[in-house]
Amino acid sequence: MLDAEYNKYWKTVIETMPDGLMIVDPDGIILSINDAFKRLTGYTDSELIGRPCEVLGCNTCFDTRARGGEKHCQLFKDHHVRHSKCILKRKDGRPLHVLKNANVLRDEEDQVVGGVETLTDCTELVAKEEVISTLRRELDIEDSFEGIIGRSAAIQQLNDLIQSAANSEAPVVIYGESGTGKELVAAAIHHLGVRRKGPFIKVNCAALNEALLESELFGHIKGAFTGAERARKGRFEAASKGDLFLDEIGDLPLSTQVKLLRVLQEKEIERVGDHKPIAIDVRIITATNKDLQKLMKEGRFRDDLYYRVGVIPIHIPPLRDRPEDIPLLIETFISRIRLKSDKRITGMEQSALKQLTAYDWPGNVRELINVIEYAFVLCPRNKITRDHLPATVAAKKSRPVRRPRKEAADKSKSEEGKRARTLQALTEAGGNKSEAARILGISRVTLWKRLKQYDIQVDKEVRG
Repeated sequence: MLDAEYNKYWKTVIETMPDGLMIVDPDGIILSINDAFKRLTGYTDSELIGRPCEVLGCNTCFDTRARGGEKHCQLFKDHHVRHSKCILKRKDGRPLHVLKNANVLRDEEDQVVGGVETLTDCTELVAKEEVISTLRRELDIEDSFEGIIGRSAAIQQLNDLIQSAANSEAPVVIYGESGTGKELVAAAIHHLGVRRKGPFIKVNCAALNEALLESELFGHIKGAFTGAERARKGRFEAASKGDLFLDEIGDLPLSTQVKLLRVLQEKEIERVGDHKPIAIDVRIITATNKDLQKLMKEGRFRDDLYYRVGVIPIHIPPLRDRPEDIPLLIETFISRIRLKSDKRITGMEQSALKQLTAYDWPGNVRELINVIEYAFVLCPRNKITRDHLPATVAAKKSRPVRRPRKEAADKSKSEEGKRARTLQALTEAGGNKSEAARILGISRVTLWKRLKQYDIQVDKEVRG
């Protein structure tokens, strides 16, 4: 009676366990399976019991035979299997990814009389691993630098300037139209720079009113203003030992500009409502889509602050000035959006690609991403056509593809061409090296390197 109850107890355990269980004899003939095994494979008892386990098409068993294994299964060679990833074939032909553990069964005389295997379904885990691998490949594409995608000369020059700026502690100002990727460039400078182990703190200067902006930047003490129920650390303190990115600095109120200038000069802040100075150790990276020199002439941006934040200027080329990068960007965005959707869209027809390449892109890369997402909604399968593009883009007449005016898109990439362009910029700037660097879209450090590399003597060749 006790034996019967004991056997019933263990049968209940085996049938209710979540993992599949299979027992085979030394020749691989299936002797028993549990309910979980049947759910995983789709087979019934009558379809498996009494048949060789080869019917399951386990890839590791076939690998063992290919290597000359004496037994049909590695289990009967090693006497156990531990955490082995295997692929079985379900009854309907679909693959079943499992994690296998197995052991041989012995009788009282220690003779092998069979084997028992447990299978844990890891199909979803494998699918997620494949998605992660694909994402990594997308992020590590050959024509990408810190997430900045492009193979044009303009982008290569931008990447070189980012690397040079990252190696410096000087403040950087990033110029670019909306949607060109100013925040991406700022993040790249941080990740490549000497402060990469510190925090990267971002503030949008156009998103907050004057009072809130000062509190965000410098922090406040309890009771400093209505609603200040507790003291709060500002972004400058939060960015200690790291970089502070001030986006849309052209929208900074004049009163806040004065306080920011004082911070940059004295390397210390005062929380709102307090007079106790707090020392800071922060590098400033700013960005704007406005012409700061024009704002200075209009009295809307302080000259002294301009020269403080703009030591290293970086100009991001608009998308219309690097049309050769558009096909690569489209391919990349299609791949990324496909990973997040159920549609297996593989690419774009040439007519649609030609239309997008000829478009002016006032919203730049951000607008291009929106266009691809819109096309994904309308496109039923396979390839995106012109019919799937937004009306604002599809209705635009094609324009001749314009080449960038800057050195980055010059036809000649020769050293002679680069030297001539450097001399031209110096001549336009009247020998002023800072202005020449701005015209070229490079840092003053890079300009000094060029002067040395090409043996350009400003006094003789430009001013003389």
